[in-house]
Amino acid sequence: MPAAETLSIILASFSFLPPITMRYYSLNRQAATVDFDAATVAGQAPDGGLYFPETIPRFPAGFVERLPQLAPAEVAFTVLQPYVGSTIPATELGRICEETVSFPFPVVPVTARISALELFHGPTLAFKDVGARFMSRCLGYFSRHETRPVTVLVATSGDTGGAVASGFLGVPGVEVVILYPSGRVSPVQEQQLTALGQNIRALEVQGNFDDCQRLVKQAFRDPELLARRRFTSANSINVARWLPQQVYYCYGVAQALAATNQPPVVAVPSGNFGNLCAGLLAYVSGLPVAHFLAACNANAAVPAYLTSGQYAARPAVPTLSNAMDVGDPSNFGRILELFRHEYPVIRDLLSGYSVSDADTSATIRRVHEHTGYLLDPHGAVAYFALEDYLSQQPEARGIFLETAHPVKFPAAVEPAIGQPVPVPTELQALLRQPKRSTLLEPEYEALRTYLLETA
Repeated sequence: MPAAETLSIILASFSFLPPITMRYYSLNRQAATVDFDAATVAGQAPDGGLYFPETIPRFPAGFVERLPQLAPAEVAFTVLQPYVGSTIPATELGRICEETVSFPFPVVPVTARISALELFHGPTLAFKDVGARFMSRCLGYFSRHETRPVTVLVATSGDTGGAVASGFLGVPGVEVVILYPSGRVSPVQEQQLTALGQNIRALEVQGNFDDCQRLVKQAFRDPELLARRRFTSANSINVARWLPQQVYYCYGVAQALAATNQPPVVAVPSGNFGNLCAGLLAYVSGLPVAHFLAACNANAAVPAYLTSGQYAARPAVPTLSNAMDVGDPSNFGRILELFRHEYPVIRDLLSGYSVSDADTSATIRRVHEHTGYLLDPHGAVAYFALEDYLSQQPEARGIFLETAHPVKFPAAVEPAIGQPVPVPTELQALLRQPKRSTLLEPEYEALRTYLLETA
């Protein structure tokens, strides 16, 4: 069967009204289904699988056409309410959405055919502010009557840690433990996740991001730890972190359609693949996108799959775009599930790119010289992929996701442009705070001992 016909059948299967309470099942299919509340608090299913919604709701009739006129919080509420169902009252969910998207998401033209969807205007200057703010407020609501604190255990390759630390700082009844790879996050990123104190603890793992992620997954399967702590995760494995990322695709596509009346190609810097998976979810729900690009660095497990149809995890390698240094992306399983593991369908909708550090640096330099626009290394990877794809599609236009402020990556950006990146005022005070972290060997027993001793 042709891929286009198969895709139509898949999309048609999602075209029904959402239930009152959305249910979530484990991709490992060895655990009971749960509602949004339980999936958020648990983070990961007891069988080690990621939670996935039983149904994919279609956007309401006329929603896409009205996107340019809708307030950001109204868009967020419309997109997310079917996934939340009856677990949060409408008035409370409206407040959560209002606080989640209380900063701008501009689409900024860079060239005649390429624009940047800037996602770094939140409190930690990164796209992950959206998911972290939404999840922290949902978890606060779900935990309002609990007497035992919730421990948010999270691994970060860069921006997740800072966004989670900011989103959960001072939230009553919540303790945050962040694992990050020593020496593999930028100075600003490290400061954002280590300098806040209060209920935020940072564990500096002497390994890579995959080590951090492995340790977190092991902790979620440890019966003794689970008896001592109420765990949840704030990585994009958590549905409350993953699902709200759909909303800024709606904002970006709405602005692109208003400018050109043409569905854009969307290039997404991709590491653990939660961001791209959210965009694909919005597409399945009815958002008009011409094509998606999975823009990766040297960690190219998914681009290799898109070429061969065979997926194989790889050891992570360090790059200039460090937040994407993931050799075995957790959320790729959700993409496979979303499209029923139909490789021809996925290949027709999604193209993969692996961009070298040399090309990343050259792209930052060239774009800055020619247009004045300053890319961060992750945005540069996406820009490179989009520029290459559009060179073969002369009528198409595209947007790329600029996922973090360039100031967070001075080692990658400043040599490329030959000058320092100005530090935003809101960061200056934070950078003067002392770093607070605990060194940890990349062995599970070390993490287990720490969590038991500090319970």
